[in-house]
Order: sequence, then structure tokens, then C-alpha cells
Amino acid sequence: MRWRCRDRFFDLAERTLVMGVVNVTPDSFSDGGRFLDPSAAIEHARRLAREGADILDLGAESTRPGSQPVPAAEQLRRLMPVVEALVAGGGAALSIDTSSATVAEHALTAGAVIVNDVTALGDPAMAAVAGGAGAGLVLMHMRGMPATMQEEPAYADVTAEVRAWLAERVEGARRAGVAEDCIAVDPGIGFGKTARHNLELLSRLEELTLLGRPVVVGASRKSFIGRVLDLPVESRLEGSLAAAAVATFLGARIVRTHDVAETVRAVRLAEAIRSARRAANAEGG
Repeated sequence: MRWRCRDRFFDLAERTLVMGVVNVTPDSFSDGGRFLDPSAAIEHARRLAREGADILDLGAESTRPGSQPVPAAEQLRRLMPVVEALVAGGGAALSIDTSSATVAEHALTAGAVIVNDVTALGDPAMAAVAGGAGAGLVLMHMRGMPATMQEEPAYADVTAEVRAWLAERVEGARRAGVAEDCIAVDPGIGFGKTARHNLELLSRLEELTLLGRPVVVGASRKSFIGRVLDLPVESRLEGSLAAAAVATFLGARIVRTHDVAETVRAVRLAEAIRSARRAANAEGG
């Protein structure tokens, strides 16, 4: 499988990409305010790249439960100095975590190559922006919006419903002009889902790979890990690594994380186990 992100082509047949999180926000659930200053965000992003991040995912709008939208102008004020500095330095591919077509367009013009859209084209102009640039586009499942998404989410079969919804969004993106080889999908761990829903999605991740597009998983430090292990956000590293390793083994091709160095090691081992299983199945068949 190959993922095209403008002039970058990622071969995902064997290798899982690690996407490092850079929150240029005052209110992220995990590191709110630490990297709001552009110089701090730039240094943090460069550190994640040195640790092995293939992609740096820059966001200027928190999407934690209960969060409110941030105007495009404010997102751009926070983001653009960071984007411009990182593009000038080269290295890891830049992703913009935004649901605003205006923000995405400015960032792509400056040199970003991926749009990570938690609303999966909630902005009607996003498909034209991403498709016109040939950018990688991550379509994520979310029930509701961040401000309301955790108000008693319910599903009859969470994995089947998420898969069907993502299939519709992929087809909608294709009809709107986004090339299929640019599209990736994300089940939206923690977005409009209970802890049980998140655990089930991870356990059945192979069903989402049947969509034929790279699957992105972002479980890092999320509240379901805290609920299972009874731990605060700053103590969820081991749980995050376990989730990343399981996701990789079950077919995720991009893992989004706050802790890059540790996640790279966990992902590489999970890849090796996944490859051994594939080889054993091929010999047995």
C-alpha cells in the first residue's frame, strides 16, 4: 500500500509511520500551553523529528472533549511561524491538524503535505483544498463535535458503524476530487466513544483495514487508558505504547503519538511480529 502526500510517497507495505503530536494550543488535554510559544513548538517538533517521527502533526485548535472551535485567523497566527520554520529546515513531513479549509490552504501553500481533518470534510471547501494540492488527507470518525461528542455516545456495533461511515466519507472525498491514494482513515479513538468502544475498535482494527486505505490510530495518553489503568494523563506512557503496538500488529499504518522515541521502538517490534505472522501464514498456505 502507498500513501501519496503531495511530492512524498510513503510505502506502507511493511513500515508503519510514526506521527508526532505538536500542540500549538493553550488548552490541549495532555500538554496544554507548553508549546504555545512558536519557539517552544519549533524546538519540540525538531526534537520529535530527531527521535524518529516520520510526520509532525501540528494543531492550533484543541479537540479535547468539551473544547470550543478556534477561529481560522487565530489558528493561523499560532501555526504559521511554526510551519514556516519547519519547512525551511526540511526533514519530517508536516501535517496540519485542522478542520478549517482556510487554515489548511495557508499551511499547504507554506509547504505542509498532509491535512488531518477530525471532521472528515465537515468544511465543504476542504476537499477542493486538499485535492487541489494533492495533499495526504486523513478522514477521522467522530460522533458529534468536540463540545458534545462525549454526551452518552451509543452504538449497536461500533466497529461496523465506524467502518461504514468511513467508507462513505472516502467515497465522498473521491467524488469531490481527492485522489484515492491520498486518503487515509482514522477510527477516532476517544472521539464520541466510551472506553469500551475504544477498546473494541482497537481489538477489531483489522476490519477497518478492509477499506483499502491506510489506517491511522491516535490513542496516545487518551482517557480510556486512564480509565483502564486508573492513571492520570502524565502516567499513561506504558498504556499508550501497548495500544500503539496492538494497533500496529493489527494493521495500523500510521500511529499518532506524543512520545515518539518510545513509540518508534514499540512499533518496530510490533512490525516484526506482524511480519513473522504473515510469513508463517504464507508458508502454511
